[in-house]
Amino acid sequence: MYVSPEDMLANSGNAAWMLMAASLVLLMTPGLAFFYGGMSQQKSVLNMMMMSFGAMMVVSIIYVLWGWSMSYGTEDIGGLFANPFEFFGLKDTITDADGNFIAGAFGYANVIDVAFQVTFAIITVALISGSLAGRVKYGTWLVFAGIWVTLAYFPLAHMVWGGGLLSGSEDGLAAKIFGTTDDGDGGLVASVAPIDFAGGTVVHINAGIAALVLAVIIGKRAGFGKVAFRPHNLPFVMLGAALLWFGWFGFNAGSAFAADGAAGLAWVNTTAATAAAIAGWLITERIRDGHATSLGAASGIVAGLVAITPAAGSLTPVGSMILGVIAGVLSALAVGLKFKFGYDDSLDVVGVHLVAGLWGTIAIGFLGSETGLFYGGDYKQLVVQIVIALFALIFTAIVTVVIALALKPLGWRVSDEEEANGIDEAEHAETAYDFA
Repeated sequence: MYVSPEDMLANSGNAAWMLMAASLVLLMTPGLAFFYGGMSQQKSVLNMMMMSFGAMMVVSIIYVLWGWSMSYGTEDIGGLFANPFEFFGLKDTITDADGNFIAGAFGYANVIDVAFQVTFAIITVALISGSLAGRVKYGTWLVFAGIWVTLAYFPLAHMVWGGGLLSGSEDGLAAKIFGTTDDGDGGLVASVAPIDFAGGTVVHINAGIAALVLAVIIGKRAGFGKVAFRPHNLPFVMLGAALLWFGWFGFNAGSAFAADGAAGLAWVNTTAATAAAIAGWLITERIRDGHATSLGAASGIVAGLVAITPAAGSLTPVGSMILGVIAGVLSALAVGLKFKFGYDDSLDVVGVHLVAGLWGTIAIGFLGSETGLFYGGDYKQLVVQIVIALFALIFTAIVTVVIALALKPLGWRVSDEEEANGIDEAEHAETAYDFA
């Protein structure tokens, strides 16, 4: 099917919005670079930012070659991923044999959806880098990024959004648990479909558990638990949080795939949850430490954004605030777990993305305005949300362990001397700041 001039005109507003949403999500990765860079030590800020930019480089190339095909191809392989060669290099994805643009599922040119989806893959890989600050070889990181996005992200995107095991399809896990129902078009769908509006499972649980696995396998920075690794530039952190919040409207509202009321609801819910999460984090800090910090405010922003991501289309604004304030409290408490259990998650990817991502995904079973327990629903949505979250955790943990161990001969760590002197100088022959 191609996009006729009439269809192009009828869907031009949606097409324009989706191109803007894709650009907003792409902006999030440089925003993340500032957020992580500011939280790093001054001798590793460039390396930290380069890890985000490296993810943009590697994932963009791979997505065009086989990422779209693995995620959204029509040739499903065991419900886990699609044939990577079906649309290799985006063949048969942009135009048909006559040169007409192929229509996507939402009425505008399919290539616009490709543009939107690649930005999600990029940010997911970049998020992982926060657990590795100051000690990992840049080349090994780039190799990991390419392998991990292929073996972990693309399969999970297919499973959740591409009709695979974690979707609402008749062959998915949800259908096997609670059965199927008629979809009105002669087919069958899960009676209780999993909900992941914009990536709580695919993005945040995925990146969060990968970050935890890598932090454990690669090991701690020298001085972890003895030296205070303070953020070297808090204005960078605040700038990064602002860019993330701004870009996140493309992330969540864009996941409505139209400039409509659903996008508006996602926008409002995103703002409400994020504001509440800031409050939850700062109140927790105030009670625990006696101060409400700028780092806490910035971290609360991210925790709220993460938590509302899977739920942005399923909650009311009041429900979103409840979700957000709890996310802020949980994440503020969770960032201290690394000291209790001894894993060096340098910039709190686990405490923020994994914890808030799990909470946001599971909380739909409580707070979903149509199926949540607190809104008259039964237990089934909650069960389905827990199942998809646990499956994603286990799947990505196993894949990441295998990749991390396989890359050990390549070398993960810089030398002790290079780590002490600064990874920026060692890996990039640059420094962020010159001192007389």
